[in-house]
Amino acid sequence: MELNELRPPVGSTKDRKRVGRGQGCHGKTSGRGHKGQRSRAGFSIKTGFEGGQMPLNRRVPKRGFVNIFARKPAAVNLLTLEKFSKVSEFTPEVFIELGIVKKSNNGIKLLGKGEISRAITVKVHKISKSAQEKIEKAGGKIEVIS
Repeated sequence: MELNELRPPVGSTKDRKRVGRGQGCHGKTSGRGHKGQRSRAGFSIKTGFEGGQMPLNRRVPKRGFVNIFARKPAAVNLLTLEKFSKVSEFTPEVFIELGIVKKSNNGIKLLGKGEISRAITVKVHKISKSAQEKIEKAGGKIEVIS
C-alpha cells in the first residue's frame, strides 16, 4: 500500500453543502435568514460578547492586584541537575546551553526538589535553603550572582 492509494472509508465523508445555487439548495439567503448582523458577509463577534448586555468578565467583581512588572526567576530543581552527570559546574550559560531554561533575563532560582549525589558548583541568582543544604552536604559550592 502506498500513500497515494489511501482513501477514506466509503460513507465516512460528506460533500459540503453548496448554498446560494438556486431554490433547491438554500438559494436566496443561503441559510442565513433575512437581514441583520449575522446575515452579512464577514460577520464575527468578539469572544464574550453578550449582545450588548454587560459581559460576565465585567460583571464579576475584581479582587487583588497583579504586578505586570514583576520579575519571576526561572525555577530549576536539583533533580534536573542530577540528570546531567557529566557537568560539574552550572552557570546561567550552561543552563541555557543544556536547555534547562530558555532564557535567564529574570535570573535563575535553584529549588530543593530531589537529591544530589555528587559535588557540583552552581552559580545562580537565587537559591532555596533546602537546595543550599543539599549541595553543601554533597560537598558542592554555591555562588549567588547579584
